Amino acid sequence: MLDTIKKDAQTRMTKSVESLRHDLTHLRTGRASVALVDQLQVPYYGSDVPLPQVANIAVADARSLTITPFEKTMVAVVEKAILGSNLGLTPTTVGQVIRINLPALTEQRRKELSKQVAGEGENAKVAIRNIRRDAIHHIKELLKDKKISEDEERRGEDDVQKLTDKYVKEVDGVVKHKEDELMAI
Repeated sequence: MLDTIKKDAQTRMTKSVESLRHDLTHLRTGRASVALVDQLQVPYYGSDVPLPQVANIAVADARSLTITPFEKTMVAVVEKAILGSNLGLTPTTVGQVIRINLPALTEQRRKELSKQVAGEGENAKVAIRNIRRDAIHHIKELLKDKKISEDEERRGEDDVQKLTDKYVKEVDGVVKHKEDELMAI
């Protein structure tokens, strides 16, 4: 029973860290990445769809992206969606190809993004601590129902705490890596 609780907690904590990594890929760093715009929603025949479903997105060079809509009528729609997003990017259109040049990040913008990264990291840590709280609650219920001894309860809580410490440290590493990436010129 304790092993099941610990494995569940470990699985959920791993998912929290992976979710943080995924969320941080969408933050703009100094170089172009398809991940910047692939979550952008574009109106297409009455419903909003992700940009990759209506256009081909490619990294042209270190500082620019090219977006080529599959249909000529979607060029203006995609351009409007990019302008309306909170990415702060300005597209330029040449025929059917939309080019996005990424300006160099200013020091102030880097600091803002760094704070955002730290906030995301803190949210991940809160999620991990909530998982720890749930696991310890389940262990205490087992003790209350007399399914485990007090020694087993203490050992289980210690194991869950060690898991929590491990994953919090991992979150710190992910956040530090992203902040270093942001601050690199």
